[in-house]
Amino acid sequence: MIKTQKARISLVGAGPGDKDLITVKGLKALQSADVVLYDALVSVDLLEEAPKDAIRLFVGKRAGIACKKQDEINLLLVQSAYEFGHAVRLKGGDPFVFGRGHEEKEYAESFGIPVAVIPGITSAISLPLLQGVPVTRRGVSESFWVLTGSTKEHQLSNDIRLAAKSSATLVILMGIRKLSIIRDVLLSEGKSELPIMVIQSGSTDQEKCVVSTVEDILTETHDKKIGTPGIIVIGEVVSTHPEFIKQKARSSWSQ
Repeated sequence: MIKTQKARISLVGAGPGDKDLITVKGLKALQSADVVLYDALVSVDLLEEAPKDAIRLFVGKRAGIACKKQDEINLLLVQSAYEFGHAVRLKGGDPFVFGRGHEEKEYAESFGIPVAVIPGITSAISLPLLQGVPVTRRGVSESFWVLTGSTKEHQLSNDIRLAAKSSATLVILMGIRKLSIIRDVLLSEGKSELPIMVIQSGSTDQEKCVVSTVEDILTETHDKKIGTPGIIVIGEVVSTHPEFIKQKARSSWSQ
């Protein structure tokens, strides 16, 4: 690799899915890209904002299978910056929230390449908000946990077991495939009636949302064919969702 003076990297958060939810600064970086390395959760429409002659490289996951390992992505990012100039690493949500953004930043900087970090709107807060559900509310929830549903070893994070003991709102990313295990953890804490919401492909045209209780969530997600990608929101704040209010009203009437 021959180092050039123009090699630089912008680590950009693309937001939760809707292309209009990227930040102004992130959009400006994308519009000045010479090469874009993007993930599976990035809107295809957003890629059209890059210059027509910019190289576009897909480095995400499809059906949970990575097209490239993280070490390969790190190297490709550095190679792209050296070869093309301004390399934009476009990642869904915020690159530092379970996005391995800090790993990529450290690797690139070890080669002396300047890296600009442009935060993105994380799905952990924005997708509940778009459903009308706050992650915190006075008198209801004083805090919230943002957790990954799966560790590096593909096991359920032990933090979920700890969080389940609290009264905080739980927002679980990458946890859809472990929903039944998460439900078991909550049931063991006596939280069968706790409100829960599952959002698939939030903020996009393919969005689906299910609001239920921990006890009934598996039936509801099965009936509505909820899959990945998605997030899980657990806590009393979910009871503010209009659909949950309707369900509660119908239940009261039937009694």
